[in-house]
Order: sequence, then C-alpha cells, then structure tokens
Amino acid sequence: MPVSTFLYALLRPLTSALVAGLLVITCVGFGATSAAAITAPELRGQRAVQDITADMHGRDLKEKEFLKADLREVDLGEADLRGAVINTSQLQGADLRGADLEDVVAFSSRFDGADLRNANFTNAMLMQSRFNEADIEGTDFTNAVIDLPQLKALCGRANGVNSLSGVSTKESLGCR
Repeated sequence: MPVSTFLYALLRPLTSALVAGLLVITCVGFGATSAAAITAPELRGQRAVQDITADMHGRDLKEKEFLKADLREVDLGEADLRGAVINTSQLQGADLRGADLEDVVAFSSRFDGADLRNANFTNAMLMQSRFNEADIEGTDFTNAVIDLPQLKALCGRANGVNSLSGVSTKESLGCR
C-alpha cells in the first residue's frame, strides 16, 4: 500500500471527527437553538411535542419540535414558542394571537388563514412557509427571513402595531 493511501485512510476518520467537534463547539457557542440542529435524532425526539391538543393556549413550548405536525385549528394563542422548530407543519386556521415565536424555525410550514394578530416572529426563519389569508394585524416580523413572494404578499395587507414591541407590522416587514 502506498504511503499516501495509508495516510489518507488513517487521517480521514480523524479529520471527520475534528470537523464534527469544531461544528459542535461552534454551534454551542451560538446558543442551544443552533446546537439543536446537529443533535442525534434520538436526542432531538426528546424535545418533540407528543401531546398536541386543540387547546394549547398559553403553554410553555420553548425549543420544542413540531415536525410534520398537524396544528390546524389549534389554539396556540399566547404560547411561548421561542426557539421552537416547526418544520413542514400544518397551521391552517391556527390561533397564534399574541404568541411569542421569536427565533422560531418554521421551514415549509402552512400558516394559511391563521390568526397571527400581535404575534412576535422576531428573528424567525420562515423560508418556504406560506401565510395566505393569515391575519397579521400587529404582528412583529423584525429580522425574520421570509421568501420574497410571501414578503410582498404580507406587505400588501400589513397593518397595525405590535402591542409589546411597539413596532408596526409594515415596518417590521421592511415594506416600501
């Protein structure tokens, strides 16, 4: 076996372990939300919400996971969902009035017809999520990442001021 092949076979697993370790250290340095993205599936499952009910009003759901969850028509009003992961979930007609969704990751989720009045989506990652006919009066989207077509649609109907942050919905979306 040539020396270069031997060294490659020897160093490859060590390099992979080193890179993985640096990734964990880097993510931990940026907070638990970042680290959650790289934990093993069996550990992530411990944060998944197993008991979804029609009335989850005001519940503490910080950093919980809703993966492919059916949350249609669920009352999540005034719930604390900071740092939650709500990926590929159905939230059509859900009541999220006054909910705190700061730092939430909601990839490819459907908020169509949801009541988002006075909700807080500050720093939320909302890529490929839809908000058709959602009520966004007073919703704060400050620094949220939203696909351009959805952003334009939201700007077309943005109104009101968030009662907690004092920021107008239009301003938080960066509407022109």
